[in-house]
Amino acid sequence: MDKLAKKLGLKTDPTIFFVSAGFMIAFVLALVVAPGPIETAFAAGRSWIVTNLGWFFIMGVNVWLIFLLWIAFSKFGRVRLGGQDARPDYTNLSWFTMLFAGGIGTVLMFWGVAEPIYHFSDPPLAGVEPYSAEAATDAMSFALYHLGLHTWTIFALPGLAFAYFIYRYDLPVRVSSVFYPLIGDRIYTGLGKTIDIISILGTLFGVAVSIGLGTQQINAGLTELLGVSDSVGTKLIIILVLTTVAVSSIAAGLDSGVKLLSNINIGMATALMIFVLVTGSTVFLLRAIIETVGIYVANIVPLAFWNDTLADYRGEDGDWGWQGSWTIFYWAWTVTWSPFIGIFVARISKGRTIREFVLGVLFAPSAFTLVWFAIFGWSAMQIDGIGEEARTALGDQAGSLSRAVADSVPLAMFAFFENFPATNLIQGLAVVIVAIFFATSSDSASLVVDMLCTGDADAGPVRQRVFWGVSEGAVAAMLIVLAGEAGLTALQQVITVVGLPIFAMVFLMIFALIKGLQSEEIEVISVGTAPETSELK
Repeated sequence: MDKLAKKLGLKTDPTIFFVSAGFMIAFVLALVVAPGPIETAFAAGRSWIVTNLGWFFIMGVNVWLIFLLWIAFSKFGRVRLGGQDARPDYTNLSWFTMLFAGGIGTVLMFWGVAEPIYHFSDPPLAGVEPYSAEAATDAMSFALYHLGLHTWTIFALPGLAFAYFIYRYDLPVRVSSVFYPLIGDRIYTGLGKTIDIISILGTLFGVAVSIGLGTQQINAGLTELLGVSDSVGTKLIIILVLTTVAVSSIAAGLDSGVKLLSNINIGMATALMIFVLVTGSTVFLLRAIIETVGIYVANIVPLAFWNDTLADYRGEDGDWGWQGSWTIFYWAWTVTWSPFIGIFVARISKGRTIREFVLGVLFAPSAFTLVWFAIFGWSAMQIDGIGEEARTALGDQAGSLSRAVADSVPLAMFAFFENFPATNLIQGLAVVIVAIFFATSSDSASLVVDMLCTGDADAGPVRQRVFWGVSEGAVAAMLIVLAGEAGLTALQQVITVVGLPIFAMVFLMIFALIKGLQSEEIEVISVGTAPETSELK
C-alpha cells in the first residue's frame, strides 16, 4: 500500500486511507447489488439496539455533560489548548459561526418547524391533549432537549479530547491519539489504525445521513417553488450538483472556503429568523423567547433522564417506545458526527483555555438554537392553533402545518413560509441556506477525514480532499436509493447501527482525558509546557 500511495502522489497513512476507502466502496457496491438484505439487516440491528441499549445512550450523554461542566470549573479549566503562550487564531464571532455552520445548521433548518409541530400534534407524554397549551410547552421542551446542550455535549467532549492531546502533546491529528493514556504507543499500530478507520467510516455515514436529510428538504422546496418531481432521481441530481459545490470549497481550504461559507450562511440564517420575528406575531414571539428559557431550564433535567420505562412496544419493528425514533436516533446520529465536528472544532480552537472551549462550545450554539426554536416553533404552533378556542377561530386553517408534517417532514419549513409575505422569495432563500449548510458540512467533513488519514493538521493534496468529498456524496446517494419510499425511517436504521461503536468509543475518551489531565502539574501548567508523552502511560 505504501508503493500505491506514492504512485498516486498521496500524503497519507496508506493503511488508514485504503482500508477506509475500501470499506466505503464495498458498502456502496453492496447497496447497488443487494439493497433489500442490507435494509433488513440494518432494521434488525436498530431494533435490537433501541430495545436493549437505549438506556446506555440516554445515560451516556448525561454523564458527558456533567463531566464537561466539572472539568471546565475545576483547576484544569485554565489549561490552554496549545500551550500557555498560544492565542486563538479566530475571533469569537468567526469561531462561533464556523463551529455552528459546520455543526447542526442543516438540522435546525430541517427540524426548526417540523419537530415542535410533530410533538404538538402527537405528544410523547401520556395524558397530554394534542394541540393544547401543555402540548405546546412539551413540544418546545423536547425540541430543545434534542438540539440544545446535549447535542453540543456530544461534539464538545471529543473536541476537547482532540484539542488537548493533539495540541498539548503534539500527537497526530487522529482519533486514536486521544487514547494514548490508555494504550500508549499502540496508537501507531493496528489497534490505533482500527480506531481511526471506524471513526472515518462513522463520519462518512453521519455526514451522508445529514446530506440525505438536506437533499430531501431541498427537493421539497424545489417542488413547492418550481413543481419539480419529488423523486429519488431528483434527489440524486441535487446531491450531484451540491457535491460539486462542496468539492470546489474543499479545494479552496479552511480559511478561504469553509470560513467564508460559514460566515455567509450564518448571516443568511439569522436574517431569515429575524424576518419571521418581524413579520410574524412579534410581541408574542418576544414573550415566547423569554418564556422558553424558563421552559428549558425547568424541564431539561427530567427529560434528560426520562427513559420511557413504562412504554409498551410500538410498531411492527419492535422499537421500544417513542424514544427509538427520536432521542436515541438523535444521539446515535450526532455521535457519528463527533469525530468530524470534534477535530474540526479542535482545529479552530487552538489557543483557548479548556474553560473557554467548554463553555463556548456548549452554550453559544445552544443559545442560538433556543432562540431559533422559540421563533420558528412557537410561530408554527400558533399558526396551527394552540388550544380549542384558537383552533375553532382558525377554522379549516387549524392543523395545516400538522397535516403538512404528517405528509412530508421535509416540506414543513416551506409550508410554514406560506403564512408569511414574499412567500416564494423566502422559500427560495431557505433552499439556498440549506444548500450552503450542505456544502459547509461536506467540505468541513472532507477536510477532517483527510486530517484523520494524514495525521497532520495541514491538509494533504487536494486530490485526497476531493476524493472524500465525492465519497460523502456517493454514500448519501446510495442511502437515498436505499431509503426510497421509507425516507427518514431507513436513514434512522442505518445511523443507529453505525452510531453504537462510535458512542462507546467517545465514552472512553472521558477516562483518557482524566488520566491525561492528572499528569498535569500545577508548576508545569504555570510555565506553559506539557509533560512528556511517556508520563501518560
